[in-house]
Amino acid sequence: MEWEAPALVLSATPYGENAVVAHVLTAEHGAYRGLVRGGASRKQASLWQAGNLVSARWFARLPEQLGNLGAELVHPSAARIMLHRLPLALLSSCCAVADGALPEREPHPRVFDGLVKLLTLLSLDAEEAQRSGVVALIRWEAALLADLGYGLDLTSCAVTGEAGELSFVSPRSGRGVSAVGAGTWRDRLLPLPPFIMNAGDVGNPSTWSQGLRLTGHFLARDAFGARHQPLPAARSRLQDMIEAMPVAGEAPG
Repeated sequence: MEWEAPALVLSATPYGENAVVAHVLTAEHGAYRGLVRGGASRKQASLWQAGNLVSARWFARLPEQLGNLGAELVHPSAARIMLHRLPLALLSSCCAVADGALPEREPHPRVFDGLVKLLTLLSLDAEEAQRSGVVALIRWEAALLADLGYGLDLTSCAVTGEAGELSFVSPRSGRGVSAVGAGTWRDRLLPLPPFIMNAGDVGNPSTWSQGLRLTGHFLARDAFGARHQPLPAARSRLQDMIEAMPVAGEAPG
């Protein structure tokens, strides 16, 4: 059995003296692991950096085997942003989330396409990545949750039943709640940042933090909680980085 397809490198773990077990994501075949012989060598190590887009070939005698993996580089996302702190943190986080949350060998083409667009944004335009990269990542996380069956329901208020003007999300049901519907329960609800509902809003560090806490809650409880795993360390570091950012007009703390 074998396949060839465009793939995103999610992670690469050392195996033996000179090999790695790489985890890649494709649109058609989903997330796949494979043994890369010589993957830790000086010649190949840069190829298997998380975030790189490659043309991959996986082959094995039997479908259930780990299989062997080879690839040619298409776009070196990791190398292009290595010196940019925020884009690098965003890349590390989204790859780690996809690496841990997606089931093996189950196609999720929308997640793959969204991740390609996100990584392209981060690696091709550092200025745009600084401006809207966090919002793009949060929207991708929300799409990932929906594709896994844990999507937010923001069609109407869970209390009043009215559409629009949603300000919060229930941490239990994932349903939207308006300011009127929240009432005295607002302190127990998750704030819904405006950019979730408004495609033209790029937010600011304060609303970015709200968005990361929102998707992070459901990622931790559902996508990773179902596997009895914590959120990836890279995702937690990104959250800490954003929460430490000063809001415009405020002095850095």
